[in-house]
Amino acid sequence: MLLTLSKLFARLPLPLLQALGWIVGWLVWWGSARHRRILRANLKQSAIAKNNADYNRLIKSSIPAHGVAALEFLPHWMRPIDELLTLVKEKRGWEHVEAAITSGRPIIFMSPHLGALEMTGVCVAGLVPKKLAPLYRPPKQAYLEPLMIYSRSRGGAEPAPANASGVRVLLKTLKQGGVAYLLPDQAPGGGEGVWAPFFGKPAYTMSLLAKMAKASNAIVLPCYTERLGIGRGYRFHVQPFVGEFTGDAEHDATLLNQNVEDLIRQIPAQYFWSYKRYKGPAGAPPRPEVQP
Repeated sequence: MLLTLSKLFARLPLPLLQALGWIVGWLVWWGSARHRRILRANLKQSAIAKNNADYNRLIKSSIPAHGVAALEFLPHWMRPIDELLTLVKEKRGWEHVEAAITSGRPIIFMSPHLGALEMTGVCVAGLVPKKLAPLYRPPKQAYLEPLMIYSRSRGGAEPAPANASGVRVLLKTLKQGGVAYLLPDQAPGGGEGVWAPFFGKPAYTMSLLAKMAKASNAIVLPCYTERLGIGRGYRFHVQPFVGEFTGDAEHDATLLNQNVEDLIRQIPAQYFWSYKRYKGPAGAPPRPEVQP
């Protein structure tokens, strides 16, 4: 029943859902002091805004972007991939994908909580002619998991939950020359990451991506999908990963975060600044002190 209702809701005109999302973003902003506190603190921590005018501009742009992202995710989950790809007006950096495909090596696409997040998965699944294993973290609301699995199974993809069995699926897919898709700024569980600087503050950072890349000799491609405006479609961005993983956990996590920061700086108004990136998961070692 939920899947059927979700499919029906997902057929509403996308510009209408985005416009409603714009309103929802402001309603949540004014209705939740916690949301305001986290968003403000994370944006200030980034130091992307160089002055008060920049900061206020980014805040005013980010508030509705949160709501738009929340309401457009269901169409991105439920609609056919071919239909959604018609909304992608431009692919920037696609030559990096073509070069990776030509090389024959496996590919790991990494995209933070930036822009139209679920459209990034659509682009990877629909545009890259390789078997895909998207990693996903089961939602706290268990009733949403079937929708998430449905979305990530489109196009013959094999969804990989963020647990031991999912890691095996990822590694098997990569070693067969396939594709994986991960969110590198998602806080891992305790013992599954290390503390590394993220915009100058220690954030518990996944070690999985670097380990997978080393084990499979995969090419890592940072990417994101930029929302061009209400009803105006999307632009898919891909760029090469800067630096090389060495196997040293702290070095690799720091390098990973540097690449994520670079993506965010390109369209900071569309980053999910309300995401609790600096939380300390249960079981994680104590947060290190920041050196002056």
